[in-house]
Amino acid sequence: MSDPRLRVDPIACRAHGMCAEILPEMIEPDEWGYPIIAPGPVTGDLRADAAAAVAACPALALRLRGPS
Repeated sequence: MSDPRLRVDPIACRAHGMCAEILPEMIEPDEWGYPIIAPGPVTGDLRADAAAAVAACPALALRLRGPS
């Protein structure tokens, strides 16, 4: 079983930056504030924060895909 991965819809994203504030271990804003997602799965200890970042996205542009 593999861990879930974060995905961002670059068209829907409006660079609010909330995801990077909640999950700095996996998301870093670029120079314009758009998220750069770290490659790889969301490991067990970061799953709760990843789910919180997805829920906090006002543009609904962040998704957690895969097994939970």
